[in-house]
Amino acid sequence: METGTAQKKITLGFINDKNPIADIVCDDLTNLGFEILYRSEHIEDGITQLSALKSLPQVCIIDLDFYDSNVLTELRKLRKKYPSVKLIAFSEKDSEQSVKTLLNIGFEGYLLIGSDTDDFKKAIDVVTNSGRYFSVGIAKIAQEYFTDN
Repeated sequence: METGTAQKKITLGFINDKNPIADIVCDDLTNLGFEILYRSEHIEDGITQLSALKSLPQVCIIDLDFYDSNVLTELRKLRKKYPSVKLIAFSEKDSEQSVKTLLNIGFEGYLLIGSDTDDFKKAIDVVTNSGRYFSVGIAKIAQEYFTDN
């Protein structure tokens, strides 16, 4: 006889612009029991893949390429079309402008390059429970943003 209740798997989408670190984290999260519903290399492809899914992932982790001139337009499109999907950024950019731009779009989390699988797991757990999660290096920027807004 089984006791207790089965915990529902948290579902994820990964948009990764060929970052091998993000690939390793994705594989590690799969091994921890998270279900990866899709992986894509570009935001536009990710939006297309999302529209083909029967059920949306709870969280989408996006390795951001700020050198792509269309990235912010695509992120706004993603947020508008799928407002229920929690967004976590993964980036090397820790400037106030970069962080605040993503918070304005509606990102719930922001992890800096160097974050490990435990950081990703914590971020996913927090944002799926209606919280926000930020790497230590940008937490002050996020705190100021939410204090002012």
